[in-house]
Amino acid sequence: MPTKRRRIPTLDEEEVDEKKVSGIQRENASVSSKYFQSQKMRLLSDFYNKPCIDLAKSFLGQILVRRLPDGTELRGRIVETESYLGGEDEASHSRGGKRTERNVAMFMEPGTIYVYQIYGMYFCMNVSSQGDGAAVLLRSLEPMEGLDTMNKELCNGPSKLCQAFAIEKSFDRRDLANDQNTWLEASPEIPEEDIVSCARIGISNAGEWTRKPLRFYIKDNKFVSVRDKTAETTVNK
Repeated sequence: MPTKRRRIPTLDEEEVDEKKVSGIQRENASVSSKYFQSQKMRLLSDFYNKPCIDLAKSFLGQILVRRLPDGTELRGRIVETESYLGGEDEASHSRGGKRTERNVAMFMEPGTIYVYQIYGMYFCMNVSSQGDGAAVLLRSLEPMEGLDTMNKELCNGPSKLCQAFAIEKSFDRRDLANDQNTWLEASPEIPEEDIVSCARIGISNAGEWTRKPLRFYIKDNKFVSVRDKTAETTVNK
């Protein structure tokens, strides 16, 4: 079992009184820090404490923020996710309850970032949910802010969005609710009737799990990595 993480004070806790409303923190526009120069609302721990499928759908429409070392902030709206349900899921890194040095973040508190490397050079970002070894993969973003810094063509895929947002292995095991360099900001959730549910990408040799509808995306969003036309025909029916 991983040891309980020491809670790291965030900028808002150091500079202003924390205000929590239903898992959301409202920034104080009167504080001089750049971090507080808007009424944006940071998602807190309660938001992530959901079953994996629910969290994957709840992520759609929310805004991923990455603060670079020079203070530049990049923002992108999450438009595509995948659920990995833990021990029973034959396509999950934690299938069979397997816990390793690589995947330990999947067993940590909901909202823990899990970053793993593929092909020896690219990274993918996941976020833990309720359930041992369960996590949500962030697949695609719609670029919103910082387009001069990021390559907006690098947002429609899990390793591409990590390149665009400069997310690499050092982000593994960070708490997305408290980290000072990456977080989520609240935006209205996408209605169920606008969410496409379909099979995950690149899954093979996982038996019935290959076909389970555990990938979710916003219908008609042009930044989705791969559209499933058949699944789209069932939306709104």
